[in-house]
Amino acid sequence: MEAGGERFHQQRQVLILFLLLGVTFAGWESRRYSVMEEIESGSFVANLVKDLGLGAGELAAREARVVSEDNEPRLQLDLQTGKLTLNEKLDREEMCGPTDPCVMHFQVLLKKPLGVFRAELLVRDINDHAPEFPEREITLKIPENSPPGTVFPLKKAQDLDVGNNNIQNYSISPNSYFHVSTRSRGDGRKYPELVLDRELDREKQALLRLTLTALDGGSPPRSGTTEVRILVLDINDNAPEFAQAHYQVQVLENSPVGALVVKVSARDLDTGTNGEVSYSLFYSSQEMSPTFELNSLSGEVRLIKKLDFETVPSYDLDIDAFDGGGLSGKCSVSIEVVDVNDNAPELTISSLTSPIPENSPETEVALFRIRDRDSGDNGKMTCSIQDDLPFILKPSEENFYTLVTNGALDRESKAEYNVTITVTDLGTPRLKTEHNITVLVADVNDNAPAFTQTSYTLWVRENNSPALHIGSVSATDTDAGANAQVTYSLLPPPDPIVPLASLVSINPDNGHLFALTSLDYEALRAFEFHVGATDRGSPALSSQALVRVLVADANDNAPFVLYPLQNASAPCTELVPRAAEPGYLVTKVVAVDGDAGQNAWLSYQLLKATEPGLFGVWAHNGEVRTARLLSERDAPKQRLVVLVKDNGEPPLSASVTLHVLLVDGFSQPYLPPPEAEAAAAAPADPLTVYLVVALASVSSLFLFSVLVFVAVRLCRRGGAGSAGRCPVPEGHFPGHLVDVSGTGTLSQSYQYEVCLMGGTGTNEFKF
Repeated sequence: MEAGGERFHQQRQVLILFLLLGVTFAGWESRRYSVMEEIESGSFVANLVKDLGLGAGELAAREARVVSEDNEPRLQLDLQTGKLTLNEKLDREEMCGPTDPCVMHFQVLLKKPLGVFRAELLVRDINDHAPEFPEREITLKIPENSPPGTVFPLKKAQDLDVGNNNIQNYSISPNSYFHVSTRSRGDGRKYPELVLDRELDREKQALLRLTLTALDGGSPPRSGTTEVRILVLDINDNAPEFAQAHYQVQVLENSPVGALVVKVSARDLDTGTNGEVSYSLFYSSQEMSPTFELNSLSGEVRLIKKLDFETVPSYDLDIDAFDGGGLSGKCSVSIEVVDVNDNAPELTISSLTSPIPENSPETEVALFRIRDRDSGDNGKMTCSIQDDLPFILKPSEENFYTLVTNGALDRESKAEYNVTITVTDLGTPRLKTEHNITVLVADVNDNAPAFTQTSYTLWVRENNSPALHIGSVSATDTDAGANAQVTYSLLPPPDPIVPLASLVSINPDNGHLFALTSLDYEALRAFEFHVGATDRGSPALSSQALVRVLVADANDNAPFVLYPLQNASAPCTELVPRAAEPGYLVTKVVAVDGDAGQNAWLSYQLLKATEPGLFGVWAHNGEVRTARLLSERDAPKQRLVVLVKDNGEPPLSASVTLHVLLVDGFSQPYLPPPEAEAAAAAPADPLTVYLVVALASVSSLFLFSVLVFVAVRLCRRGGAGSAGRCPVPEGHFPGHLVDVSGTGTLSQSYQYEVCLMGGTGTNEFKF
C-alpha cells in the first residue's frame, strides 16, 4: 500500500525538463524586428495581425498578450489594430551594456486555442555617449635614455556605445617627442600607445604636458580628452617582468567578500628603488572597479563585492607592475565566474480566474510561466501542486502551465481553496519557489434563510414613544452574495381583527422591530404575529418565525377613591361618640388602582387633621381609627385629609377629605355641615363664642399669675415682706416673661409662683 501511494504521488507531479536549444515549435516562425534606441514612446514596431496572418479582431478575441523575458512592459500591443508599439524609450546601454547586438526576446501569447509567437527586437545603437577617460590626468615616468621607438601604454577611454559609435582613433597634441599609435585588442576594443620619436633630455626639459584625445566613429563624432603628464627620469634600464603574461582563474559566484582571486608576481633585476615593484590596475571598467581590489605591494587580487554569474559571467583585468625608476610591465588576468545554484525558480501569473462557478467541470483557473536564471541542471525545474485538491496542472509551450479544475466544485462543501504551486530546480542544493493562489467558488441559491429562533418573545413597557425599537429578529443564509442577502417582512396575521399594520413595523434590511403607536397595558396586554425572511436569489427562498409581544405595565393610573364619594352633592360625615375607646373604627377609605402588580399596591396615610394625634389611619387597609380617648377640649367637628398612594415609580396618589362629628351620644341631633351653616348666614356660631371667651379667661388668669409672681420677687428683694401684704409693682412687665403661642393658647409648659395674703382662705386655680 505504501508503494502504491508513492506511485500515485509521483503521478500527480508534473516534471518538465526545459531544453533551451534545439527545440522547434509548431506554428509561427520566429521573427526579428529592429528599432533605434531613444526613439519616442509609442513608435511603431510591427503589425502583428499581418505578420501572424490573423483576421481583424482575432487578437482581441484570443486575448493576446506580450510577455518579455525580463517582465518589463517595454512593448504595447493594440488588440484592435494589431500594431506593436514602444511603451517607453529604450536605452540600449541600460538594456544590454557592452553586448552587441542588443536583442530583446519576447513572446505573444494567444488563447482559445493557446499559441505562442516568438520574436526578437533588435535595439540599434546611436551615438549618444562621448568617450570618457577614467582619469583626468595620466602620469608617465620615462627614463631619459629611452631609445626612439619605445612604446608606452596609455589608459584607454571608455565609450558606452558599440560598433562604429565606439572609440575608433586616438590622437595627441602636437609635440616634438611623441606620437600616438592606436591598437586593437582581441575583443575589438582600441587602446592608445605613446611612441617616443626622439631621445629625451632631462636637463633640457624634465616635464611635458600633452593632451590625449579619444575620437569615436559616430556621425557626428564625439570625443573625450585627458592630460598626459610626462616626468623624465634618470636611467633605469630594467623594467619589471611578470612570471606569466596571462593569468586565467575560476571563482565560485558565492565566494565571500575578501576572498583571494589570484596573486600576480613580477620581478625587476635592478636594485634599490629601481628594483622595488608596485602593482596597479592598468584598465578597470565600471563593473570591475567596485568588484576587485589589487594590493599594490603583494599583487593579490581580492573580492570587495559579491559576484553574480547571471549578471557578469567573466572579467578581464590588466595589471601593471612599476619599479622605482618608472619602468613598467604588464600582464592580463581572465576571471571566469563559476555558476552555483543561488537563484530560486521564478513564477509569473499571466491570467487568473476567480471565482469559479461551483458546478462547472474542468474550468481554467490560471495561466502562468516559470523560469530559472541559473544554467545547466541548476536551471532545470519541476512544477507541482498539493495532492488533496480538485485541481490539476497541464504543461504548455514555452514554460507555460495551465491550472484547471478536476471536476465540478461544491461551494457548500468548501467555498475557498488555497492552491500552492511549488516550482523546484534540480540544482544542489535544490531551491524552490511557492506561489499561493486563492480560488473562490461562486454560489448558487440552494439554501433558504434560517431564523436563529423559531419564536421570539419581546417585552415593551406601555406608554412607549411611537417608532420605539422593541427588539430584533435575525435569520442567516448559508449561501453567499445576493443569495445570502435576507429581507424581512411582516406576514398577514391569521386573525384579521388584529390591526398589526398599525401596531408594529419591521426594518426589511436588519430585522429591527418598531412599535408604531403608544401601547396601553390596560387595553392590550399581549399580541403575536409571524415574520418572514426572504433571500434575494433566483428563485427566492424564504422561512418564517413567530414573534410574541408582551406589554409591561407602567404606573400611569393614580388611585381612585371609591368610598367616601368625593363627587356627592353633600359631604359624608362620620359620627364618633366622645366615649369611644382608642382604636375605635371611625370609617374605612376604599380605593382601587387601574395598574397591575406593585403599581396597584396602595398605602394610606393621614395627611392633615384638625386635631393631630386624635385619629390614625392604618397604612394597608385604609381604616380610620381613634388614637386616644376623646376629651371635652376636642373640637366637635374634625376634618381629616387621607392620602392614598400606590407603590409605582414614581408613585401616584389621591386624597380624600373626611368630616368627623364628635357627639356625646348617638341621640344628639345631627349638626348641619359647614356648607349648610354658611348658606344660612347665621350671625355667629355659639361654639366659637364659647371658645373665644374661654381663651380670653385663661389668658387673663395667666397674666394675673405672672404679675403676682413678679410682685413676690420684688417684696423679697426689698426686705418688707412680713406685714401680711405683698406689694405689687406697677408698670410694664418685660415681654420675655409672657409666652403666648400663635394660636392664642398657652404654651405647653409653664410655672407659677403665687403670693397669697394671710387669712384669705382657700383659693383654687383650675385650668
